[in-house]
Amino acid sequence: MTQIKRKVHVIGINSFEFKELPLKLQKLFIKTENIAVPKPYFANIKLWAKNNTKKEKLFFASRSDKNLINWLKSQKTDVILFSRGDPLWFGIGRILLDNFSKEELSFYPSNTCLQLAFSKLKISWQEAVYVSIHGRDSTKFIETLKSKPPSLAIITDSNYNSLEIIQKNLLELNLDNFYDFWICEEIGFENEKIRNFNLKEKLPTDISNLNIAVLLKRKRDIQGNAIPLFGLKDDNFKTFEDRPNLLTKREVRIQILADLELPENGTILDIGAGCGSIGLEALKLRPNLKLVCIDKRIGSKELISENARRLGVVPQDIFEEDINNLIKSNNINSLRKARRIIIGGCDKNTKLLIINEFSRYMNFGDIITIPLIDIQTIKELRENLKENDFEVNLNFIQTYKSLSISDGIRMDPNNPVFLLKGKKII
Repeated sequence: MTQIKRKVHVIGINSFEFKELPLKLQKLFIKTENIAVPKPYFANIKLWAKNNTKKEKLFFASRSDKNLINWLKSQKTDVILFSRGDPLWFGIGRILLDNFSKEELSFYPSNTCLQLAFSKLKISWQEAVYVSIHGRDSTKFIETLKSKPPSLAIITDSNYNSLEIIQKNLLELNLDNFYDFWICEEIGFENEKIRNFNLKEKLPTDISNLNIAVLLKRKRDIQGNAIPLFGLKDDNFKTFEDRPNLLTKREVRIQILADLELPENGTILDIGAGCGSIGLEALKLRPNLKLVCIDKRIGSKELISENARRLGVVPQDIFEEDINNLIKSNNINSLRKARRIIIGGCDKNTKLLIINEFSRYMNFGDIITIPLIDIQTIKELRENLKENDFEVNLNFIQTYKSLSISDGIRMDPNNPVFLLKGKKII
């Protein structure tokens, strides 16, 4: 096998200052004749040769395309190819590894734009999530947004209006009050700018094409008068980051509240309350109701209490306890007067027990609602409600959100939910 003597030296830079290169790379630049430089850097790198070496150099204006690969392969002596940051992090490195042997390549990374952005923002990036929408659609970005990471860096693409798409997606997912939106332009270079933008305002036209977007979770204190009366956004409620199922989504919550036909007075019982979103919004709509929330998860009482504070409402009681234990202990006499009951977050046998236990004390027109994702339990629960003198309705709720992508919009489905409603007829 013929030994390859020519090397392609791939150097990542974050500055146009020659003196900021390590001494080893300064010497490599001075002695290397063939230099490939991305077009935006071309004039600056040529000045390096003029000011630091008398040796004539051959410069090639590079793009990440076949012309660059062909030019590199045509060279008989060593070549330097300049890149941004770390060539092996969403850079030219992957393309080079597809076209050259590892023996032909040497990489000299600089700091990534991600590192630089977080250092300038003075924020720890050890738990940051990053995605790229450079030359890609925003599907992965949307999936990442839904998990609500505390910090998210996005590598953008000026050719596809990435910043506008990011802005639209945040608004469409009701996350405009959840994140601070930072744009870091030409970071590390002379014209560096780091700016925070209001997601509800049109972005300025002077943003550099060399940018990275950073989303940082906002610390905020939501007060009751800052939110609407009905149809609260999901991010109005605090929930645990690792337990998104504690929150009933807005579209389903609206339907449940409608099906409850909320009376002006009486007791409403929210079993498996999670973060309390359904019962607390019901209490906001009908302040004279007496709300009792029950959830067995550790920390649920504190979580529901915080959300009650945010909404400016006061539940009558919050039990951090398994409903089965409450029933067995016979400490629920006051709860037996409930006129509205929401049953969520428990197994089929517990749901059946709740229906049998409480229906005996419910009167004409009183309502039980049961949101379900398991179709296997519906038949038995319907029959049980009918046996306890309820008129039964079943709705299937499937909603979609429009989300902006590079070439228009797509409809993104929310998880489907069955909503079982029983209304007492005797």
